[in-house]
Amino acid sequence: MNTMTLWHISGWEFAALALAALLVGFSKTAVSGANTVSLAVFAAVLPARASTGVLLPLLIAGDVLAVATYRRHAHWPTLWRLFPAVAAGVVIGTVFLVWADDGVVRTSIGAILLLMAGVTLWRRRTAGGPEDPDAVTTRAGKVKAGSYGVLGGFTTMVANAGGPVMSLYLLSAGFRKLGFLGTSAFFFLIVNVSKVPFSAGLGLIDGNSLLLDAALVAFVVPGAVIGRWAVNRINQRLFEQLVIAATIIGGLQLLLR
Repeated sequence: MNTMTLWHISGWEFAALALAALLVGFSKTAVSGANTVSLAVFAAVLPARASTGVLLPLLIAGDVLAVATYRRHAHWPTLWRLFPAVAAGVVIGTVFLVWADDGVVRTSIGAILLLMAGVTLWRRRTAGGPEDPDAVTTRAGKVKAGSYGVLGGFTTMVANAGGPVMSLYLLSAGFRKLGFLGTSAFFFLIVNVSKVPFSAGLGLIDGNSLLLDAALVAFVVPGAVIGRWAVNRINQRLFEQLVIAATIIGGLQLLLR
């Protein structure tokens, strides 16, 4: 039985998934965090838990395109500081998925995203100026990287919603547009690939989900191309506002759905 029959996807529902897949590509090369809208669409069309398994390979495809586009702009000291905390968050998220139902997952992630957005807005109003990305090597930078890393690993494991958390961290660390996109591209490629064994072990990725991915991945590519074209036309201030707005919208969608 193929995936389309298994989940009784209508033509309109497939169109919604295709549009969400296009938005995945756009978010990876333009406005990180915007794919929380894709998360909501997938969870509305497919069974909530199964939707995370279908979305993950599409996110990886978008990550590959983003790395190919922005690989020269990655800030590796930031990445090395984040990975241990993110790994801990992924393990915690895996344990959480074993017992939590869809409602608990949605409410938890939505609340975290809104809290983090509020903290970021408050910090940006009270801070005297942007931090230097190299500040991640200080004690305060390590604490912040650890906190955001655990939250990012947790949210990306349970709902593929780590983008907004890490976007807020990179903004708070003072990254400019291209450094932001290059660092987040490598970060999510490595993290999302590492999640595959966990997701497969939980039964979220199987032959049926991969069949649907094969039909949807073609829509990720034009989304990434559109995003690459658009990012050159978005100034830094608007870019930051769009990232924060996407985070707030994603949090509200998870809480209200």
